[in-house]
Amino acid sequence: MKHTFFLLLLLLFASCELTETLHINADNSGTIEFDSHRNENSYMQIAREEYSKETVFRDTTYIFQEYINKYNANFIKYTLKEQELFNRFENVKVHIRKSAFDKEFRTTITQAFQKVEDIADLSKTENYADDIKYNYALTAEEHYYNIRYVLNGKRFNRIVTITDESIFQREKEKSKKYEERLANFNLVQTYTLKYHFPGKIKFVSKNNAIICDDKKMLELQFLISEFLQDPVSTNLEVVLE
Repeated sequence: MKHTFFLLLLLLFASCELTETLHINADNSGTIEFDSHRNENSYMQIAREEYSKETVFRDTTYIFQEYINKYNANFIKYTLKEQELFNRFENVKVHIRKSAFDKEFRTTITQAFQKVEDIADLSKTENYADDIKYNYALTAEEHYYNIRYVLNGKRFNRIVTITDESIFQREKEKSKKYEERLANFNLVQTYTLKYHFPGKIKFVSKNNAIICDDKKMLELQFLISEFLQDPVSTNLEVVLE
């Protein structure tokens, strides 16, 4: 792959802030948004004199289904199981804005769902769109984790599982080395969960989660480096009243 998923994560790790915002309605439908934006102060430390030389401008919006339709000749070459995976993203919307003039570099990925279990692993959306566009083999991907969501009655779970232990261990070592190279920089690399529920929160599995006054929303923050080196540590369970 010319552009691997892990390289994308390293770029995010170096200078980005991620926010995952989830709204669940009383009927278990809702919306989820995965927003990543470049922290300009962090990026400026890394880019140095190159920071002022940027000229890029891009403002693009697309629905994942458009890629399936436009590059259908590539799509139908995938196995049925791979097509099913891509179809989980069919209604996912992507907005990419990169403006050197405004110094705004942001990607916002959103999905409306009928039930929590329908939520796709949005962090992989752009990667999968490229696979279809350029006819990349899905088996060549080096994804090593999967994020899914479950709502069973009053119990909600954000579940992260390692899907390939060998790739995980290899990329974990790369991440550690990358973190060492950035140790002398004062970088903002936060990953924030903002979850809104239809009922009051009774229990949260993370002691550092902040619950709002009406007890229907929580916020949890950790470092992107923590997520890359131990994705499973970001698992979350919430019990509603």
